[in-house]
Amino acid sequence: MSNTNQMPQEKGIDHTLSFMREGYLYMLNRRKSFNSDVFETRLLGQKAICMGGKEAAEVFYDSEKFQRKDAAPNRVMQTLFGKNGVQALDGQAHSHRKEMFMSIMSPEGLKKLTNITKKQWEIAVGKWEQMDAVILYDEAKEMMCKIACQWAGVPVQEDEVQRLTKDLGAMFESAAAIGPAHWLGRKARNRVEKWMGEIIEKVRDGKVNPTENTALHRFSWHRDLQGNLLDAETAAVEVINILRPMVAIAIFINFIALALHHYPEERKKLETGDEKYAQMFVQEVRRYYPFFPFVVARVKKYFIWNGYKFEEGTLTLLDLYGTNHDPEIWENPDMFNPGRFGIWEGSPFSFIPQGGGDYFLGHRCAGEWVTMEVMKVGLDYLLNRIEYEVPDQDLSFSMVNMPSIPRSKFLIKEIKKTM
Repeated sequence: MSNTNQMPQEKGIDHTLSFMREGYLYMLNRRKSFNSDVFETRLLGQKAICMGGKEAAEVFYDSEKFQRKDAAPNRVMQTLFGKNGVQALDGQAHSHRKEMFMSIMSPEGLKKLTNITKKQWEIAVGKWEQMDAVILYDEAKEMMCKIACQWAGVPVQEDEVQRLTKDLGAMFESAAAIGPAHWLGRKARNRVEKWMGEIIEKVRDGKVNPTENTALHRFSWHRDLQGNLLDAETAAVEVINILRPMVAIAIFINFIALALHHYPEERKKLETGDEKYAQMFVQEVRRYYPFFPFVVARVKKYFIWNGYKFEEGTLTLLDLYGTNHDPEIWENPDMFNPGRFGIWEGSPFSFIPQGGGDYFLGHRCAGEWVTMEVMKVGLDYLLNRIEYEVPDQDLSFSMVNMPSIPRSKFLIKEIKKTM
């Protein structure tokens, strides 16, 4: 029998409140204090294992050791993910559903997305030029809602955009909230799922005809491993799993603007027009700033890793933010340095802002390519195509609130198109 060690353990009855107080830094703080990339705690009244780092990510994404079924807390399913979505599937069912998502991420599909994004930026800038001041986060969410719907083939009227933007935003803004904010997120999801389910039914009845190869078309007609169409509710959840994360890219757009403002030396490097450096800058924004704090799974079957026992069914959290700030992986991880990506080895387990592992076989976020394309267009506009002033404001961002954005939501004014 293999020798085992006692896993470092946080003493106490439950540490959910500590988790909420420390936010993105909760796991990283304890990994440092325990001098261990794995420790045991109690969250939401149950035993939980927290882990971080490259080796831990490799283990976490081993489908023989972990499963996603019944892993995410119900409050997260009710706001962020929805029920029966791809995030909660395992094995062949997950791979088959994941192929549905990856099918719209073709080079042609991403090129179409880029063109849509550029057009919507042009429209938004024209609007902003007429405004005294712009709250970038709010405007970016609405712009991303329009981009997402157009790319996904979802018909939405202009007078519906503001309401839909608010509802999609509430899904990811309320995932870690409690009380009224959480219930607003639940109500928003219920409202959008009902609306989207009705659209799915209209597609199947021939009353709505989305363009082929769009998410709405493919997801409406997708068949499971038994050859059955997804029920309308599940198809609706999966279309929303395109729209909601795309609206959340507004967070990264805010952080692009913040990085350009806080690091003028990086702006000068970008102004040379080096596309490779622009790519590295976008990657560093994704690594450096807080986005999604962790992902969850449950131990599929008993195993031993690094001398520690993992019991079947144990809730396990992988530290995304902490892995992206792990000094064992990144030199001076708390410094903003796009140049680090010039020598990055490209491991799918060391750089995991939206999750890790393999795109096709594993649980790595299918929308990562979408995020990159949209962010590169956003960087181009904020850097090269508009001029604006950044008035005095509170640009600090919380390491407790999830998601985190600058407190002022990045206010800009005197916007002028330059090219």
